[in-house]
Amino acid sequence: MPQLPAPDFPPEVRARLEAEGREVIARYPDSRSALLPLLHLVQAEEGWVSRTGVRFCADLLGLTTAEVTAVSTFYTMYRRRPGGDYQVGVCTNTLCAVLGGDAIFAELQEHLGVGNGETTDDGTVTLEHIECNAACDYAPVVMVNWEFFDNQTPESAKRLVDDLRAGRPVQPTRGAPLCTYRETARILAGFPDERPGATEAGGSAGPASLAGLRIAKGETGPARVGPPRGAPPLGERPPEHASSHDAPQQTSASDPDHPSGPVTEEGEG
Repeated sequence: MPQLPAPDFPPEVRARLEAEGREVIARYPDSRSALLPLLHLVQAEEGWVSRTGVRFCADLLGLTTAEVTAVSTFYTMYRRRPGGDYQVGVCTNTLCAVLGGDAIFAELQEHLGVGNGETTDDGTVTLEHIECNAACDYAPVVMVNWEFFDNQTPESAKRLVDDLRAGRPVQPTRGAPLCTYRETARILAGFPDERPGATEAGGSAGPASLAGLRIAKGETGPARVGPPRGAPPLGERPPEHASSHDAPQQTSASDPDHPSGPVTEEGEG
């Protein structure tokens, strides 16, 4: 059955969002270019992109709700249903996975009693697996509201979510101090972070990130990446002992005892 038009925001909320939305639009030569930050703006208001938020963006930009929905459902940083105050993303891409990301994600699911994309009963933590956090040099990595928590273990990750749920202060490994999901969305919409010292606490690259740059500049260090000059070609070198992390983890495609689950309407397992 076709859905009725989405309800509007309350008048006072609509007026405030419209003023802020027009401030965002003024930054761009073409108004529709402001759609991404506007989606963050409505997400900062409700904690997700609701039908009401989609309607607001469409009205303000002169787009159809279908056009706005197409964009909001394409990018994973826009929630499609309500979530927790803290989005805990565990990288399960190749490097993080073999270094412990798979174990971290599995233990957090059991510890929190939630599955992928689900939220704890107290509304504090939404757990999700992420394909890549773009921080492979600090693997395995967990992100909370897009702030880095590097070199994690199942034990440290469980302490992290316990602290979040208990309201205890949590400090990212690098970058700005942690804030709630809605506060993060407002910053992503392009509004300044008003917290004292937050802007100055930028996440500069650490030694692991800068190793490649040092090598490119010809600097030498205590360790080498790759064989030294003059080493025999790869095919002539003796075989190296495989790491214990090289063993493939059982998946639904290779393990009949663990078939894949039902496919959702969005095509996700």
